[in-house]
Amino acid sequence: MTIYQQISQQSQQGKKLFAWLVDPDKYTDAYLEHTLSIAVKSGVDLVFIGGSLLVDNRVDNCIHIIKNNSDLPIVLFPGSPIQVYNTADAILLLSLISGRNADLLIGRHVESAPFIKKSGLEVIPTGYMLVDCGKPTTASYISNTFPIPYDKPDIAACTAMAGELLGLKTIYLDGGSGASKPISVNMIETVRRSVDIPIIVGGGMRTKEQINLACQAGADVVVVGNAIETDPELLYHFGEVVGSHQ
Repeated sequence: MTIYQQISQQSQQGKKLFAWLVDPDKYTDAYLEHTLSIAVKSGVDLVFIGGSLLVDNRVDNCIHIIKNNSDLPIVLFPGSPIQVYNTADAILLLSLISGRNADLLIGRHVESAPFIKKSGLEVIPTGYMLVDCGKPTTASYISNTFPIPYDKPDIAACTAMAGELLGLKTIYLDGGSGASKPISVNMIETVRRSVDIPIIVGGGMRTKEQINLACQAGADVVVVGNAIETDPELLYHFGEVVGSHQ
């Protein structure tokens, strides 16, 4: 079964998946191994790896550590065309459908397509939607686009519908790294009612209640990154919440 088939099947059954987002710049080898041991025990289903801006070229090393110490599937969450590593299992091929920057709708994909094609990675075409969750983020700055307003769920829903009709396989609602608050329940619910494809939700979730609300609202995959960097033990609590929706 492919990773996308796993996500899609779980979505159809109303079950949730828990993804841990690893920014390679934020982890030493020892700290990554420590956090990974907790991730395995806590029921993490997927590891997303990447970032909007990577200063140190540590992705391959991070993938190597994760592969050597777990069986968790590794999905690239690329912030640029150069973030393609065939040692991972899959890649979210992100089209930034919330913005109007042609480079991130199709331009960068043209650059990376030959490398992705040769990599053997499972490709998951993903409609990436940045949402304003309280403060400017690296993703909005690097992408040179305006995020969808926090209180405009209809815009998000119509954007997601357009992505689905264009043939994208999943929708990623993202508040961005370091978001002040999570994406609203109203927006997740509105998007969920509007599309039939799986919905990934990340950004700004720091508590069990926030994780639970996202799951109840219709997120199929919940993604947590920043909170784990400072407190890996949160993986236990978040995994318990996501597991309760199985």
